[in-house]
Amino acid sequence: MRPNGKILFFVLLAIVIAGAWVFRGYFTGAPTPGSPAILVKGKRIPDPDRYASLKAEAERWRGVLAEKHRSANSQAERVKVEDEAREFLNEILPAMMDCWMGTPWNFHGTAAGPGEKPVACGYFVATLLKDAGFRVDRFKLAKQPSQLILRTFLPKSAMTLRAGVPYETFTRELKRMAPGIRIVGLDTHVGFLVCREDGFRFVHSSGSKPWCVVDESEEHAEVLKKSSYRVHGCLTSDPEVVRGWLAGKTFRVP
Repeated sequence: MRPNGKILFFVLLAIVIAGAWVFRGYFTGAPTPGSPAILVKGKRIPDPDRYASLKAEAERWRGVLAEKHRSANSQAERVKVEDEAREFLNEILPAMMDCWMGTPWNFHGTAAGPGEKPVACGYFVATLLKDAGFRVDRFKLAKQPSQLILRTFLPKSAMTLRAGVPYETFTRELKRMAPGIRIVGLDTHVGFLVCREDGFRFVHSSGSKPWCVVDESEEHAEVLKKSSYRVHGCLTSDPEVVRGWLAGKTFRVP
């Protein structure tokens, strides 16, 4: 039986609309949670064009939210804007991280963005934060020990240090903490923990196989598992960090 022409037309239209919705982040440059990375022969590769769009979006929305914060008529209104800023950072930071996937690692790598040039773990963290709107000297920040990278943004009281603690204990404690974007420092390494209600991801420029920027699940985060030293703190759950981002504050490296 031949399909009715009108029915076929509406089926095709529905498919097009659904596809446009799924890939809307690529068409608009807006951060889309769970948006697919670029794949070539099954491997994730960097996406500098999308990164540039997200970087511009981060600065645009920082300006919009900063103006709302300045013009708020009450503390309650200011807190509401800070909550909006927190939610925005919790979405755009992972979206920007995703654009770095596959960027090669090198101990001396200083890449200014995702692509073919290599990036060391500290430069990955420092560059991404700077590009997301945190006013910080990325060259100075990238060269610091991980604890000083954290101290650039957070007081000691907001940091959690665990040495010699089994990985299972560490992950159990982490899951009880506030969701958000954390910086985590290891024995000789630094990266991000993207913490959600349903678990966390470890995103870092890995000096181990596959020697590139990777996004790893709790089960596959071997570098995180093997480290005997772990210090971390949540950027996006800290009110002073969020207010500093909104105001365009310069974060001084200790």
